[in-house]
Amino acid sequence: MRLNNVEIEDTFAEAFPMYIGRFIITASTRRWALASAQEAKGLGVSATLGPGEAGIEREVTRDEAPDNRPGYILDVGHRQRKELNYWLIARIRKGVLPTPTTSVFDAMPKEMAQYSIEVKDTPIQLFGDGFEEIVERKGRAVYKIPRMDGFFFIEKKLGIARGIAGGNFLILGESQAVSLMAAEVAVDAIKEIPYVFNPCAGGIAASGTKVGGRKYTEAIATTNDAYCASLRDRVKETKIPSGVNCVYEIFVNGLNLSSIEKAMKVGIEAATTVAGVKKITAGNYGGTLGNILIPLKKVLEIN
Repeated sequence: MRLNNVEIEDTFAEAFPMYIGRFIITASTRRWALASAQEAKGLGVSATLGPGEAGIEREVTRDEAPDNRPGYILDVGHRQRKELNYWLIARIRKGVLPTPTTSVFDAMPKEMAQYSIEVKDTPIQLFGDGFEEIVERKGRAVYKIPRMDGFFFIEKKLGIARGIAGGNFLILGESQAVSLMAAEVAVDAIKEIPYVFNPCAGGIAASGTKVGGRKYTEAIATTNDAYCASLRDRVKETKIPSGVNCVYEIFVNGLNLSSIEKAMKVGIEAATTVAGVKKITAGNYGGTLGNILIPLKKVLEIN
């Protein structure tokens, strides 16, 4: 199959279930909302190492925010529900509460929420040291917690959905500049799709991985040598075609499969518009990592 004269390999992305929390961070200005969202995202790149995955989904308008202030939606995910409960609270406590003027509101659609995390008795509520109180903001029950610049508001409960992680595609280009440009336009296109997030810095992964290791068998994940152009002459199973000198991977996590598929579709379509892109494929491990298979062919047939 070809799209814009770029080969699309007949393969699939391998995904797996993940618990996901979704909330809005607001602040008095866009600067502080973004600074807080970036801080709370923190080390949210990998599902194979703590503290799970996190990503800034998108900016929200003042009209969308419950307190009519600038804000960003942050998604936080983990394969283990107990671990998500811990790390979601930890990210807010360390990345949001200390940041000037911030507040937090649940952004999980009610029809998608299957569980919730209570703020009560967590380090966030206890920070109030007895001076905190519960108030109502736009029909939402929120904690009003004192801090030196006024009050930190956070909704009492944050919704959790059973989402999906691991949607992905790989961009194979003739140069680093080509592959990076294609990856950037793909990430920009994906930002238009709701309910998905990318855990990587800038949305692009240079360090694609494989499960385990050849030499370091005790490792959880190691470099995906089959797609390292720098190793094409050293790896018998190389999957780097002639003329390809750089590969970047785009991950797509989300609250449901249909959103992930739409995001992959628009991302792939955008990437193939960049001259010098030779091939699009996907990362998988033959179905051993996850039981959710997302064929690229099916993705591109979505209307």
